[in-house]
Amino acid sequence: MHNRHLIYILFVFIFLHSNIGCANKNNGNALFLKEYDLNQPSQLILNDQLLEISGICFYPKDSSVFAISDEKGYLYKIHLTKNFLIEKWKFDKTHDFEDVYFLDSTFYVLESNGNIHTINFSEKGDTIFTRKNVFPAKGKNKNEFESLYYDEQRKAFILICKDCQGDKKSSLTAWGYDPLTGIYTPAVFTINVDAIAKKTGKEEIKFKPSAAAINPKTRDLWILSAVNHLLVVTDGNGIFKDAFYLNPGKFTQPEGISFTPWGDLLISNEAGSKYNVATLFIFKPKKII
Repeated sequence: MHNRHLIYILFVFIFLHSNIGCANKNNGNALFLKEYDLNQPSQLILNDQLLEISGICFYPKDSSVFAISDEKGYLYKIHLTKNFLIEKWKFDKTHDFEDVYFLDSTFYVLESNGNIHTINFSEKGDTIFTRKNVFPAKGKNKNEFESLYYDEQRKAFILICKDCQGDKKSSLTAWGYDPLTGIYTPAVFTINVDAIAKKTGKEEIKFKPSAAAINPKTRDLWILSAVNHLLVVTDGNGIFKDAFYLNPGKFTQPEGISFTPWGDLLISNEAGSKYNVATLFIFKPKKII
C-alpha cells in the first residue's frame, strides 16, 4: 500500500508539471512515433474495481477521465488531480460494455453487440437518465464492436468492426451512428487489413480493433488492437498510414484510448490474465506535433 501511495505521488507530480488537462520485433517500427515517445508515460495503477477497464474518455472540464469496465453497468470517473478519487454511477445491468464517449452533456456507452446506451445526469448531478439504442442486427448475423468515437466531420459516431458478419480477412468496415436520429449507417468506410499486415511483415494478420480515437492535432485516426499489441494510424476515412508494435510488457492489454484537446495521448490497459493490475498511461506530445 505504501508503494502504491508513492506511485500516486509521483504520478501527481508528473501530471501537474506537464500541463495536462481531459514485443518489439520485425522492422523495429515499435515505439518510435514521431508524435509521442511511448517509452515515457506518466503511469497510474488503477484499483481493483477497474481491473477490466475497457473504455476511456478525457473530460477537460476538470481534467478527469471517465471509464467503463467489462460486465459492469457502472460509469466511473477517475479524478487525476484529486488524489485519484474514483466515483461511480450505476446505469445498467451486466452487459459486455466496451467503450465510452462524452458529447454535449451526454455519455454514450457501447455494447459489444453495437447497442449504444446514452446517459444523462440531472442538473444537480444526482439522478441518471438512460436510454438504449438497439443495433439493427438481422437474423442470426453476429457483429462485434469494441471501439466508439465521434467524427466531427461526419457529425456522427463511428463503430469499427472487431468481427462483423460481412467482413473478410482482408478488410474491416466501420458503421456510423447519428446521435440526433439514432440511425445506424453501414459501411461508412473500410480499413485495408492487408496493408497493416504488409507493414508488420506478415502475409496476413488478425486485426481486431479494441479502441479508437481521433488525434485532435493531426486529425488522424488512432486504433488499438489489443490481441496483437498494435497501434494503427489511418486518416479519417480509414486509409492506412502506419502501424506500430506496442511492448506487451508495458501495454498488458490496451483496451482504451483518448486524447486531450491539446494532444496528450491516454491509453488504458486491462489487467488481463497474466497481470493483477490495470494501468492508465498519459503521454505528452513532442514539440513537432
